[in-house]
Amino acid sequence: MNNINERSEGNATLPNKPLPVIRYCLYARKSMEDEERQALSIDSQLKEMKQIAERDNLYVVTMRTEAHSAKNSGQRPVFNQMIEELRSGKFNAILTWNPDRLSRNAGDLGVLVDLMDSHLLVEIRTYNQKFSNSPNEKFLLMILGSQAKLENDNKSINVKRGIRNKCEMGWRPGVAPLGYMNRAFAGINDIILDPDRSELIIEAFQKAGYERWSGRRIKAWLDEQGFTNRSGKPISVSQILVILSTPFYYGKFQYPEAPDAPWYTGAHKPLISKE
Repeated sequence: MNNINERSEGNATLPNKPLPVIRYCLYARKSMEDEERQALSIDSQLKEMKQIAERDNLYVVTMRTEAHSAKNSGQRPVFNQMIEELRSGKFNAILTWNPDRLSRNAGDLGVLVDLMDSHLLVEIRTYNQKFSNSPNEKFLLMILGSQAKLENDNKSINVKRGIRNKCEMGWRPGVAPLGYMNRAFAGINDIILDPDRSELIIEAFQKAGYERWSGRRIKAWLDEQGFTNRSGKPISVSQILVILSTPFYYGKFQYPEAPDAPWYTGAHKPLISKE
């Protein structure tokens, strides 16, 4: 006997196809980058989404979580796995906190829309919205995804502008070289001398420049003085050679460290002269 329910229409007998069961994958993502400090934690996203699933009687078949940036397409292992599972039919819908959890780039957003067009992804549900395979809802999804990408691009531009302004003010981004310390005081980040290391760095330059000491001899002498890196370990000969060839110690730095990158005059106190 045929298991397909049938209905009669005129003289024809047509199959009465049941609506497909919507099977959800709950997806939560949190980037470790500063740009997403305001996003809910993964645990908070899971808690909120589980409450929505219970409230709306949603059929969640699996959960996927990852801590990864969504700036670039195809770079998230768990997201890529979820896409393959959608294509294989393991589930056909996604439950997530916000559209920007799924994508902050055009490539991944396009993949999701293509899956909708192929009827492999029948619904994306967030905490306050639902997107199905209808022109208006897909268009709204693409707008929200594009907005997330725009915000991401603007943040990147602002970060680069902030770094450039800091360099122009004479403050090198990142961790200061040995002999100096990073200091954050009253909202100002600057670089000051390390009282425990700066004098020994000066002496190391003098021994190399005036007395022609080798890197190995300088290392032996620094070890005798109890000189260590910030981890409390003696520095290697290669680290000494890096120190002796770093312009930062005479007041100049390049950022980023690339052949065509600009040079800046540091606002920090030089330990040695360029000569």
